[in-house]
Amino acid sequence: MNTEPLAIKMRPKCINDVIGQKHLIGENKVIYNLVKNGKLFSMIFFGKPGIGKTTIATAIVEELKIPYRMLNATINNKKDFDIVIEEAKMYHGMVVLMDEIHRLNKDKQDLLLPYLENGLITLIGMTTSNPYHKINPAIRSRCQIFELKELELEDIVEGLKRACESEYLKNIQIDEQCLKQIATLSSGDMRNAYNLLEIAYYSSNQGNITLEVIKTINSKPVFFHDKDEDGHYDVISAFQKSIRGSDVNASLYYLARLIEAEDLDIIYRRMTVIAYEDIGLANPNMGPRVDACINACERLGLPEARIPLSVMVVDLALSPKSNSAHLALDEALKDIESGNTGNVPDHIKTSSKDYKYPHNYPHAFVSQQYLPDKIRNRKYYIPKDTSKYERDLKKVYEAIEKMSTN
Repeated sequence: MNTEPLAIKMRPKCINDVIGQKHLIGENKVIYNLVKNGKLFSMIFFGKPGIGKTTIATAIVEELKIPYRMLNATINNKKDFDIVIEEAKMYHGMVVLMDEIHRLNKDKQDLLLPYLENGLITLIGMTTSNPYHKINPAIRSRCQIFELKELELEDIVEGLKRACESEYLKNIQIDEQCLKQIATLSSGDMRNAYNLLEIAYYSSNQGNITLEVIKTINSKPVFFHDKDEDGHYDVISAFQKSIRGSDVNASLYYLARLIEAEDLDIIYRRMTVIAYEDIGLANPNMGPRVDACINACERLGLPEARIPLSVMVVDLALSPKSNSAHLALDEALKDIESGNTGNVPDHIKTSSKDYKYPHNYPHAFVSQQYLPDKIRNRKYYIPKDTSKYERDLKKVYEAIEKMSTN
C-alpha cells in the first residue's frame, strides 16, 4: 500500500506546474529565468505553511536535474551534515534543501559556511519565520531571500481540481461548492487542502464527496462564502479597514466572523499591523497592549479568548489614528531604492574624532549634520495632529529644527 500523502504525490516536477507565486516563477520572473538559464544560487524562501516553499525548491532541482539532499535544521544532526558534504565532494557540487533553516545552530553553520563560500554547496532554505529577524547574518548574507505570497482561494481550488483529475483519486465525484468549501477550510494552505480532500475521498461512499462528508471530517464553520460570495481575504480586509475607519460596530462584526472561523492567527496578525500601521504614534502604547491581548488569548483559548479580543478591537477602533511614522520610512526607502543617497558624514563615522556628543550640551542637543550631503535638508517625517501625544512630538520636532537652523 502506498502511504505517501496526496500532497507529496501532487508535488510538481517543474516550476511551470507550480500553483501561485507568479511574482517569482511567472514567465521572465527571477526564479523562472534562473531555471531557464540553468543557473542556481543559494536562496531562502519564507512564508506561511503550505504555500509552496518546498514545492518550488524541489521543482527547481528536479527540472535542472542536479543532485540534491533534503535536510531539516532541527532534526538532522552534525553527522548527517558531514555525510551530505562528503557526497557533495563526490558529485563536485550539490544542492541542499533545508527546512526550518532559522533553527540552524552555530555548529552546523560553521560546518556549512566554507562550502557555501567555495560553491560546493548551494543552499535552498525554507522557513515560516522572517529571515531578517530569525536567520543568522552569516548564512543570510550568502543567500538571496524571496518571500512567497499567500495563495488565493482560486489557487487552492485549482490545486484541488488537478488532484481530482489525477490518477490518485479514481472515480472521485465532487462539485464546485465542495471544492470551494475545502479550499476555504484550508485557510490558504495547499498541503492542508490536499489532506482534507484525501480524507474526504477515502471516508466517503465510493468517492462521492458531499458537504455532509466534509463536515464530518472538519466541522469548522465556513462563513467566508455567504450569499454574496465574500472571500476569506475580503473579510480580513474589511476587519482592518473597519478599525482604520473607526467603525467599532463593523469592527466587532468582522471580528465575530473571524472568531467563528476559529482563525485566531490572522486576527493576531491584523491587530498587530493595525497597532503600528494605522494607530502608530497617535497611541504608541497600543502595540504592547495588543501583545498582551494575544498572550491572554493564547493562555485562554476559545471560547474565552473572545473576551480580551472584544476589548482590544473596541480600543483599536476608537483610538486616534496616525500613519506618519511608516509613511516617513517609506519615503526614506524610496530615496535609497532610487539611489538618492550619499556617504555618511565624516564627523559621525566610527573613527571620527570630531563627533559632538549631545549629552555634553544643554538639553542633550547640539546642532550637527547627520544626513549625507546630497540629502542634508530632506524631511521624511510629517507629524499629524490626530492625538495629544503626536502634537507633543511635533513641538519637540519643530524646536529641534529651529535650534538646528540657528
